[in-house]
Amino acid sequence: MTVATEFDVAARTGDILGESPTWHPRTGELFWVDLRRPCLHRMQPRSGNVTSWPMPDLIGSVVPRAKGGVVVALRQGLRVFDPDSGQLTPLTTVEYGPPQHRLNDMKCDPAGGIICGSMWDYGLHPSGALYRVDATGRPTLLRERIAVPNALAFSPDGRALYFTDTRKGDIERADFDPASGRVGPWSTFATAQAAPGRPDGATVDAEGFLWNARYQGGALARFGPDGTLDRLVRLPVSQPTSCAFGGEGLRTLYVTTATQTLNAMERAEQPLAGALLALDVGVAGLPEPMFVG
Repeated sequence: MTVATEFDVAARTGDILGESPTWHPRTGELFWVDLRRPCLHRMQPRSGNVTSWPMPDLIGSVVPRAKGGVVVALRQGLRVFDPDSGQLTPLTTVEYGPPQHRLNDMKCDPAGGIICGSMWDYGLHPSGALYRVDATGRPTLLRERIAVPNALAFSPDGRALYFTDTRKGDIERADFDPASGRVGPWSTFATAQAAPGRPDGATVDAEGFLWNARYQGGALARFGPDGTLDRLVRLPVSQPTSCAFGGEGLRTLYVTTATQTLNAMERAEQPLAGALLALDVGVAGLPEPMFVG
């Protein structure tokens, strides 16, 4: 079912490649990144104030940290960032690939570890990988031969992990053991043809449905736990990149967007490209786990 949903413009940051919206459950703030600028953004919803910090290298994603601050994925390693001081502290090196490699999507798992993916920038070669980083900062390889890792999300009980290689287009699912961090065999959850565009970032709502940003498809797709398309929400931009629930009661769905690859005419037709959008989709989200290291 295709629906039209009202939206608000939460922030006009003009992102080149906005990504990784993340609601911090401790501070009640939304963080997200502009991968290409590169910078980290923080919005305080009550005031609408946005603070942005430049980063020393490409920044793929951000997750909340239980001990304070956030963890950011820079080109080949994770760093802890303190918004109060602006200090970056090395956490671990994840990717030892060629200099063209960088980290991309990242989510915390129910045990407080981090699942993150690496890729050759722009997905030019399927040489990336998927890793799990435990509380000590030790990375473990989960999967190889990935072009563009995205759509990392967990089911409400934490026992299913979602993932996509955007270049291939299928969203996949695997059993996940929160106690050990082990990932089971992968199976197809939703095919590339299930919704327009390509699958990008994702989140799961309180009813166990997966919300997926459809890059170059101008929409959000909501998939049921069995992988069937439940709803398609049209957006005023062609390149939504990711989504996350936040705000009061986690009832606002925030959507990051991009201007990357748009020509002058397309930018004129999509004045909200690069903005952070906020939607009421009639369902609440789930608190995102925080990194415990």
